[in-house]
Amino acid sequence: MIKTIIFIFATALVVWVFVWLADYPGSLSIAWYGGRLELDLTIAFIGTLFFAISIGIFYRLWWTIRRAPKAISKVWKNNRRERGYKALTQGMVAVAAGDSNEAKRQAEKADNYLGDPPLTMLLSAQAAQLNGDEAAATRYFQAMLKRPETAFLGLRGLLMQAERDGDRVAALSYASRANILKPKTPWVLSKLFELEVQQLHWKSAITTLDQSIKANSIKSAEAQNLRAAVLLGCSIESETSGEHAEALRYSKRAQKEKLNYLPAIIQTAQLMNKAGKRRSLNKLIKETWGQNPHPILADLYVSDIEEGDHLLRIKKFEELKELNPDHAESRIALVRSLIDAKIWGPARTHLEKLCTEKPSSRICHLMAELEEGDKQDAEKVRHWLVKATDAPSEATWICSSCGTATFSWAPLCHRCGDLGTLAWGTTENFTSFLEDRVIRKLPKKDPNLELGNI
Repeated sequence: MIKTIIFIFATALVVWVFVWLADYPGSLSIAWYGGRLELDLTIAFIGTLFFAISIGIFYRLWWTIRRAPKAISKVWKNNRRERGYKALTQGMVAVAAGDSNEAKRQAEKADNYLGDPPLTMLLSAQAAQLNGDEAAATRYFQAMLKRPETAFLGLRGLLMQAERDGDRVAALSYASRANILKPKTPWVLSKLFELEVQQLHWKSAITTLDQSIKANSIKSAEAQNLRAAVLLGCSIESETSGEHAEALRYSKRAQKEKLNYLPAIIQTAQLMNKAGKRRSLNKLIKETWGQNPHPILADLYVSDIEEGDHLLRIKKFEELKELNPDHAESRIALVRSLIDAKIWGPARTHLEKLCTEKPSSRICHLMAELEEGDKQDAEKVRHWLVKATDAPSEATWICSSCGTATFSWAPLCHRCGDLGTLAWGTTENFTSFLEDRVIRKLPKKDPNLELGNI
């Protein structure tokens, strides 16, 4: 637009000059080496204008010739770059299609045309992986680490290789470095947390988990369960290293994170018992027993009483029973102390209330012990021992993901490796729970599909 206005203005100026010269004619006299040249003013103006235009044309021609090599070189480079990007694109398509030979060929072609390692290293590494040349892929990924613009991609490639090779230590190292480069990347935080948990680096895992929560990559409900389990892992880690005070702090944090969390309560109670904090321990057990009675808590409640002091133990368990009189654990703890004290009548009374149609194996064994101690009735003892073999399973720690039962709680399920999935219950209840969960996931269009056919 501006150039058009300038052209119109210049043309109008020339026309105006010609008109002005026509209205005011004149001559131009030039003296040169003793001679004189007389020119009409209009002719002189035309000659000057023609001379200026000629100078401009010659300058433009000279400028074009001078810049021709650079322009030709630029066109040549642009053409090679275009071919290089085309080869790079085709190489990525070959990688996605799993064509290792084509990917390698296009990677070499792109590297030849572009001569830009950051653009071609990833393609070359992926092509090498498709060809099964892990050593070459590792070299490419390690070379990418030397450049800031490709370091993150190099770390991701090395991390994936380490996981395929089963080298969790190296994978954790690469994930940690990737988190330093890109600290808010969701997949980096997720992978780093997973590796730290797998290798039982609980104190590092809680830091990573908090970063994930701040980055909104984990839902709040899920985060609460994970934090409680990881904090208990930190407690176990501290206890193992002899730092009992720190272990107790972590277990209390787990309790606050998730109310009525039985594993945290048991861990806190055990640490309090080791530390000799009887008042706090008894208070914790009494607060818990009304909702979550557990055999370990019952044992801890009388752990400061000598085994021979049966009457005091009975008194303590009677106090505990009053907090949750209808729960089986309340009666079992009391019956155990009554049998030890050889007080058979009350023990039988409580046990008979627990002997439903299918008493648990613990109750059957207690009845056998009672019959042997009270009446030395071998037939009844045999009866209850046989019944114990077919009795329903006792409550234990069961994984809500795979249904595996274990005798002691741990942050990770030893079978499926899921975090924070062990809960206290019976296998029958959890089997029903797992079946219901699977059935809810069945396709609605096929109502005849059975659980056993999945």
